[in-house]
Amino acid sequence: MAAGRGAGLLRPPTSSGRATFLELFFDLAFVVALTRVTQRFVEVSDDTGWTLVAGLGRTLLLFLALWLIWSHTTWITSRYEPERSIIQAVVVGTMLAGLVMAVTLPRAMEERALPFATAYLMVMGVRPLVVAAALHGHPRRLVPFRLAAWAAASAPLWLVGAVGPDALRLPLWAAALAVDYLAWALGWPLPRLGAAAVQRWRIAGTHLADRHQQIFLVALGETILVISMVFGGTDFSSERAAAFGVAFATSALLWRIYFHRAGLLLSEALGRAGMPGRLGTVSERTHLLIVLGVLVTAVGYELVIDHPYGPPRPSWLLFAVGGPVLFLVACTLLEYEVFGRVSRSRVIGLVALLLFTPALARWAPMVELSVVAGVLALVALLDALRSRGRPLEIPASPITREAAGERDSEA
Repeated sequence: MAAGRGAGLLRPPTSSGRATFLELFFDLAFVVALTRVTQRFVEVSDDTGWTLVAGLGRTLLLFLALWLIWSHTTWITSRYEPERSIIQAVVVGTMLAGLVMAVTLPRAMEERALPFATAYLMVMGVRPLVVAAALHGHPRRLVPFRLAAWAAASAPLWLVGAVGPDALRLPLWAAALAVDYLAWALGWPLPRLGAAAVQRWRIAGTHLADRHQQIFLVALGETILVISMVFGGTDFSSERAAAFGVAFATSALLWRIYFHRAGLLLSEALGRAGMPGRLGTVSERTHLLIVLGVLVTAVGYELVIDHPYGPPRPSWLLFAVGGPVLFLVACTLLEYEVFGRVSRSRVIGLVALLLFTPALARWAPMVELSVVAGVLALVALLDALRSRGRPLEIPASPITREAAGERDSEA
């Protein structure tokens, strides 16, 4: 009887693959969080040497913690029925914790470390127990128990890092985050229970794709927010107006490149997959890189709009050029994951950006941004020429083919 009651929490095959309004509301917390991430990147943009590396490392760690929260939530709503009250309560509670993390993030590696770590641990450790209780006696309740056990294993590192010496915070939190990501990759194995690999879960594949597309749009919205606030908050001039225009065009090109075929047909690829969990796992990691690339690009926008014709600053190339490079690499991976092939346009764009980088270190920031926009425009043009007059491709994911002989796990 208990198992029967718990089964009502699972997503039925007839459940809609579209994200719910509550999930879109949940993403608003991450609009704030991603804004804080870009702000931290901007703060270290003028540093050099080890100071720059340490600053980037701290910000990347905080971003990865946020991503783990968002991604776990996405898998929960792809696995369980999001219209059930308990799942809605879980999402709302996670949103509150995400907002606390977003508010504390600017000083999360300093005096606000404890509230940041506490909010993170509440999601990672308490949320699985709530889901397990809602599943009653259903066999799948063992999965959230696994998550809670591994969260308890990394919790001391988070807490000691939060209340201990500042010098130990980065290494302790890096170790804690490594444990959390390793647990996810291994399927949270426990003695006698084994593992529950995510790629073998039964999920709503189209819903997972929908959520990945939406987090990309959230990140892209962050770029629009950045260029609007920076341009509107400074003295107007023709130079800044030109930088504003080029930055907006670059964001439009990022949208075009992502949704040209691979991003657009991700839902179909996951919907056609017999085991969508495997492709969903791989594409989730790819979208982590895509979102990070977009955020880093947004940092480049802010720097260039503020100082379009200032002196060359080589460290800014990490943002103005490094962000688009990371984005193109990730889009290339996504294309392979969906179609099993790579377009020459992506390769040409990557090679062009890498070849231009040494010369751009000697030019004004506005030139860097303009060259990046030109290369992305070339990629978009080559994509359009390649697909002109052709019907939409049918997804042929090699990852799906690899999983064809496997069976879904009931874990």
